[in-house]
Amino acid sequence: MCEDGGRRRSVGRVQSQSPHPKASTLGELRASGHVYRSVKQEIRDNLLARMRAGQDRFPGIVGFDQTVLPHVERALLAGHDVILLGERGQGKTRLIRTLATLLDDWSPLIAGCEINDHPYQPACSRCRRLAADLGDDLPVTWRQPTDRYGEKLATPDTSVGDLIGDIDPVKVAEGRTLGDPETIHFGLVPRTNRGIFSLNELPDLAERIQVALLNVLEERDIGVRGYALRLPLDIVLVASANPEDYTNRGRIITPLKDRFGAEVRTHYPLSLNSELDLIAQEAEVSWGGKDPGAVLPAHITEIIARFTRLVRESPAVDSRSGVSARFAIAAAESAAAAAVRRSALAAEPRDELPVARVGDLPAIVSTLRGKVEFEVSEEGREEEVLSHLLRRATAETFRARLGGADLSGLLDKFTDGTTIVTGELVPAAELLRRTGEVPGLAKIMERLGMEGGEAFGEAAAAIEFTLEGLYLLRRLSKDSSDGLSVYGQQLSPRHEQDKARRRRRT
Repeated sequence: MCEDGGRRRSVGRVQSQSPHPKASTLGELRASGHVYRSVKQEIRDNLLARMRAGQDRFPGIVGFDQTVLPHVERALLAGHDVILLGERGQGKTRLIRTLATLLDDWSPLIAGCEINDHPYQPACSRCRRLAADLGDDLPVTWRQPTDRYGEKLATPDTSVGDLIGDIDPVKVAEGRTLGDPETIHFGLVPRTNRGIFSLNELPDLAERIQVALLNVLEERDIGVRGYALRLPLDIVLVASANPEDYTNRGRIITPLKDRFGAEVRTHYPLSLNSELDLIAQEAEVSWGGKDPGAVLPAHITEIIARFTRLVRESPAVDSRSGVSARFAIAAAESAAAAAVRRSALAAEPRDELPVARVGDLPAIVSTLRGKVEFEVSEEGREEEVLSHLLRRATAETFRARLGGADLSGLLDKFTDGTTIVTGELVPAAELLRRTGEVPGLAKIMERLGMEGGEAFGEAAAAIEFTLEGLYLLRRLSKDSSDGLSVYGQQLSPRHEQDKARRRRRT
């Protein structure tokens, strides 16, 4: 799966890999040996070619290889229109946009045609007239896959004219009669003729507007107002919807659902590795320019991935709403931004990239809160729930990364009552100075995937993560206030109880 919005790898990046064809007239096109294929045949042929060559059929899609993509491939090979059902942030839109990569690098059309008629099969009245008048001199132009993909967010105010078409008053004012088919202003669907058209959030479309799509899906033609117009369309229609939308915001009318050849369910990443791959692919932590961003260590990414999965599984969270992939992506980007902020405010050396630390994560809980729908019974406890789950994710990552490791070199620092103070604005060099030399730090960094790292930021990130993990496993104590955390020797249970009582009183 991937991020639903397709921010980084949208269809706009689909580029031709072959040179621009030279044919500019119908005669030259025939002489070049070009063969007409419908859009569905074109996608089928190109998909099979990629399969046989062992190529990636859906670039940028993570975690769907064994579940969703086989269903999509079968639907495309069968020539079906598809509807993708899934909760928010499961990568439905991104998956739809990758379908454009299965189109030919170049596709011919009659120059100036609003609905992209193929030179061999003109459909609109204008192109039929031109073909009859010009013969082999009919002008031909070419389109790339980017130009053959159309997309519309289905909103309640969408009209039939937006999707199918309506009378153009400007053309009527120019002297054409209402009976002239050329007075029609075509909508988005016919303007994507010989391409792929996507309708996102289909249940939000008013039911009376959904009816207008029935002929498009079954008879492959359209009708505009009172015109006796049969306009054969060559199009692949793909829609997305949230399953809950059938009962909440709206529903897909039964005749329309019946006309989609395939209904495919999407899902969130099924494994931790898929979650990690998704964050690594989507999160922007390197910005370029004068301030290139920050380093996001592997253990921080793993905490965020585990945190996201725990939030999805939590009984306090409304499972019907889901927890979008944007949750994890935003968390990773916010952690990197926190590291950059610390570097700027603490005047750290600019020749060393800032490194995100575990202490940067609690501050982002409040900003992520709006991405999660909680059960009504948890009202008022949202940040408390998320903070608890973040601590659990940190503890699980600590056990996975440093479980069984020799941490005595760091623990020995606290035997004489010494404390170590860190915080979101404490520079890496200052934290290392306060900690002093830590025997076995190189081994710790190696287990955290920082082998060979000599940067102050990475060493500080390793130390802070280890301190937090030891605290969560009750081997160290911790006091937090005003953005600072003070780690010290673990107190006796009675001292801990007294400290808790004092907190409650204040």
